Amino acid sequence: MDNLNLIDTFSEFKDLKNIDRATMMSVLEDAFRSVIQKQFGSDENFDVIINPDKGDFEIYRNRTVVEDGALTDLNTEITISAANANNGDYELGEELTDTIRFSDFGRRAILNLRQNLASRILELEKDNIYQKYKSRIGEVVTGEVYQIWKKELLLLDDEGNELILPKSEQIPSDFFRKGDSVRAVVIKVEMRNNSPYIILSRTSPVFLERLFELEVPEISDGLITIKKIVRIPGERAKVAVESYDDRIDPVGACVGMKGSRIHGIVRELRNENIDVINFTNNNQLYIQRALNPAKISSIKIYGNENRVEVFLKPEEVSLAIGKGGLNIKLASLLTGYDIDVYRDREIADEEDVSLEEFADEIDDWVLDGLRSIGCDTARNVLNLSREELIKRTDFEEETIDEVLRILKSEFEQ
Repeated sequence: MDNLNLIDTFSEFKDLKNIDRATMMSVLEDAFRSVIQKQFGSDENFDVIINPDKGDFEIYRNRTVVEDGALTDLNTEITISAANANNGDYELGEELTDTIRFSDFGRRAILNLRQNLASRILELEKDNIYQKYKSRIGEVVTGEVYQIWKKELLLLDDEGNELILPKSEQIPSDFFRKGDSVRAVVIKVEMRNNSPYIILSRTSPVFLERLFELEVPEISDGLITIKKIVRIPGERAKVAVESYDDRIDPVGACVGMKGSRIHGIVRELRNENIDVINFTNNNQLYIQRALNPAKISSIKIYGNENRVEVFLKPEEVSLAIGKGGLNIKLASLLTGYDIDVYRDREIADEEDVSLEEFADEIDDWVLDGLRSIGCDTARNVLNLSREELIKRTDFEEETIDEVLRILKSEFEQ
């Protein structure tokens, strides 16, 4: 068996995708020449011909015919009598080519060849995976959950390649089971211990951007561009978009009829609240849009300090700040300004104030207790008697007295 059962090894090369024939032939020839060098000390006078499609190969050795008794190197020379032993017709100085049976090299040489080929195949596979995903950084890929660890998930793509989704790159409310299909964006590809390490993310703004491109044809066609995305994964995101066609409403196109386009994105991001706004170079208007849904009374921009003072009606302040301060934080990130929010004093005395405005002075558990009895604003609380508040909230008298003091002082200012 001259092919030494190497057909299976060759077939592994044929199964590799994106491997050009020249690379495949080069690797195979290098493997054979490595064994020849160990066997004969040199491979310079050998020709290796390989047909990987059939698993066939041939090895030819070229030797120079020398006089009897003048032989100095058995590998590169042959005596004239030996050359003409089988009715040959060689003359001194001519080159004799004979076939080398690889099976005569010995079992150890054959095993070394197979191990060498297997090692090179593995290296090529790893390099191919690395190059493939290196070129796909920023793309959305889909993988199946194969193993769940405390700090990361191991996913497998359609070809069985391993993908890593760290816990830090998962949306806080993400929950996956083995076998689940997961979509994420490739953010980093590196080699670790000579193996490709492909890191995915579901928290990156790039992931949200790619989801918009998939859902909104106008973005993928270049009619609408995403100027900037900021997000707090799983909670809220703001997306600034701009249209290059006056006939297209970029916000309407991104949201879709009755929210049809954005709903799919929201579901993918675990019900993350997404605000889509029109981008503009008018900073004042841009800040107003970024603080949506709050209605702003006036704005003062301090360009040198990169700071903005925003004045709103008291009932609009909580909307501008948002739950947990998310709205104002994202608006600052989107616009690049530090935004300070103030109640408009000219109308504050006649207006009510949301209880959220007192989060710095009153403990959250107290505010929650007041809301539980239907009091969302300061005037709601002050309209109830001290006794009624104590009875309905079941708070200590000292707690109610402190709350009333704080709320009354707000309207006395």
